[in-house]
Amino acid sequence: MTTSRTAPPTVTPGRRRRWRYVAGVLVLAVLLVVGGRLAWSWLDPLGEQPIDRSQPVLLQSIKDLSRFEAATGNFQVVVDLEKDANFLPDAVKGTRTLFVGAGSVDAYVDFSALAAGAVTVNADRTEVTVRLPRAQLEKPNLDNRRSYVFAQQRGLLDRVSDFLSSSPGDQRELYVLAEKKIAEAATSSDLRSRADANTKAMLEGLLKSLGFTKVTVKFADEP
Repeated sequence: MTTSRTAPPTVTPGRRRRWRYVAGVLVLAVLLVVGGRLAWSWLDPLGEQPIDRSQPVLLQSIKDLSRFEAATGNFQVVVDLEKDANFLPDAVKGTRTLFVGAGSVDAYVDFSALAAGAVTVNADRTEVTVRLPRAQLEKPNLDNRRSYVFAQQRGLLDRVSDFLSSSPGDQRELYVLAEKKIAEAATSSDLRSRADANTKAMLEGLLKSLGFTKVTVKFADEP
């Protein structure tokens, strides 16, 4: 009994060339895709590059200070500002913004406001009495890095107005309102009394280090 064997398929030179051509095209396509992605990520044609063209800082004035920064209070307030239209629903016209305002208020004693005769020294220069003005509060200094809009709701007309506006999302009113509330909180706090106590302790230590054995520090409104 004899068995027949089938001859293996023959690969003609023309077919080899076609496979090599296809393989070359595939490799070239892969290289182009990979190279294109690398070039895109490196060149980033749609990216933005900041260019600072600011003018040099101009010194306008110098003011001598003669005051002691005695205390600093750090404050945070959540401003809830809502604006409603009289005859339209909030979905059409109206805004509500939650703004977190964070900043500090300095309390200081102005030594330039010392009255005549505010410092008295006895004959042998062992005792001294100083009368000081009360501490004052500086205006609030809001920290832009810690102040931000937490949430905001806007009606349809407000969204369109912001889209067409040259300065959409203006937050100046929020900052002003936050500064006002922080100033009120600082006024009602014990910040000024703390500054008075710190200034008094500073002067007592300073004058005793200068050789005075008895130092009396009072405020102008004290008897």
